[in-house]
Amino acid sequence: MDYQNLIDGAWVSCGTAVPNVNPSDTTDVLGHAAQAGIEEMTQAISAADAAAQGWAASTPQQRFDVLDFIGTEILSNAQALGKLLSREEGKTLPEGIGEVTRAGHIFKFFAGEALRQTGDLLASVRPGVGIDVTRDPMGVVGLITPWNFPIAIPAWKVAPALAYGNAVVLKPAELVPGCAHALAQIIAKSDLPKGVFNLVLGLGSELGPTLINDPRVTAISFTGSVPTGRGIAAACGAQLKKVQLEMGGKNPLVVLDDADLETAVEVALNGSFFSTGQRCTASSRLIVTQGIHDRFVARLTERMRALKVDHALGDGVQMGPVVDARQLAQNLEYVQIAKDQGAQVIGGARVTRETEGFYMEPALITDTTNDMRINREEVFGPVATVIKVADFDTAVRVANDTEFGLSAGICTQSLKHATLFKAQAQAGMVMVNLPTAGVDYHVPFGGTKGSSFGSREQGRYAAEFYTKVKTAYTGV
Repeated sequence: MDYQNLIDGAWVSCGTAVPNVNPSDTTDVLGHAAQAGIEEMTQAISAADAAAQGWAASTPQQRFDVLDFIGTEILSNAQALGKLLSREEGKTLPEGIGEVTRAGHIFKFFAGEALRQTGDLLASVRPGVGIDVTRDPMGVVGLITPWNFPIAIPAWKVAPALAYGNAVVLKPAELVPGCAHALAQIIAKSDLPKGVFNLVLGLGSELGPTLINDPRVTAISFTGSVPTGRGIAAACGAQLKKVQLEMGGKNPLVVLDDADLETAVEVALNGSFFSTGQRCTASSRLIVTQGIHDRFVARLTERMRALKVDHALGDGVQMGPVVDARQLAQNLEYVQIAKDQGAQVIGGARVTRETEGFYMEPALITDTTNDMRINREEVFGPVATVIKVADFDTAVRVANDTEFGLSAGICTQSLKHATLFKAQAQAGMVMVNLPTAGVDYHVPFGGTKGSSFGSREQGRYAAEFYTKVKTAYTGV
């Protein structure tokens, strides 16, 4: 399969293409992805710029029809798309199908939002003057998406962009061209005018600066690493360009003495190791009070060791491979750093399976303190640490002692402590007796501190980024 760029309604190949390799089986090449350059990116921006005004003038019904069609097509093909996602990224098949289903629901939600857009009609403080407040599209928006949610994150950027009348240039991560191409194929089948949506495949280091620095692109939404996000923020700031960043996390899960042990263990297991820990909302720091610490570690170790790690499409597999060799090497390096700093490591070794892939055991790292590197830097793999603390107040202090602030959780049966934690946790999303990973598509997503910058994604709050407010006065 050749994965091509979609520019101005036409499929565009390039002189070079790279293989799309299955991380569960490196002999399985899904296809070859075109590697666009500055010329193709510039063409995509020109196409979006030419189409933007027409789409901005489209009716709510036109936008609804397009988005609803896309959502229906995604949901109708959830099994095939889920299998593609699992082969390409390494999620287990149920996780892959679940992500595709979420993407379909996102498009359906924003189809509804296209019809629900509202404004304000106000009386002026001056007699004989009327005021209306409306939202206009931003124009051309550049969307840069990561590899860990290869269809859901493009969906939650593309869908609101189109719903609010913008033209789009999507630049997905190099590791997952297949899902982006499949989404583009569905969008191309809709009644969306040509040029409103454009897909450009290739290296972010080459394509990103062109997308970010073109003055015709009025806004950039990025999900990815902190260093790249900081660079994008600086570039957009210099141009006074609107920017939205979703970056890293070092998310705490607090487990108090009064927690239900089985609930706490299942919450930690899901949050830390499902999706191979490759979620920015993963529970990477387990902060456990001393009364339950030993029982919690023993039971979590037992459950962790029982996880079936294998080919993403295998029956009963609970954890697939790491996405690629570079990520695997980074994960193993962090495990070794923790050992070198005096921590105890349970699991965390590279393992072999019937097919050649990037497999590693989930790792639980105990006897850690919050100042260790393993607790300061995002690993982005199936690696969780345990930090023993004396009490609730210490747990909250440790939980907040991080440069990140995306998601935070607590396991407790105390209404008092749950209420206090929701108020005191320095995070954009707080979970009580639930995994830190796993959010709904119709509510805001985002964090504080170094995790996020700009307005929230998803739900009705997406309008804050994809529109600009206009206030109009009329003399009567």
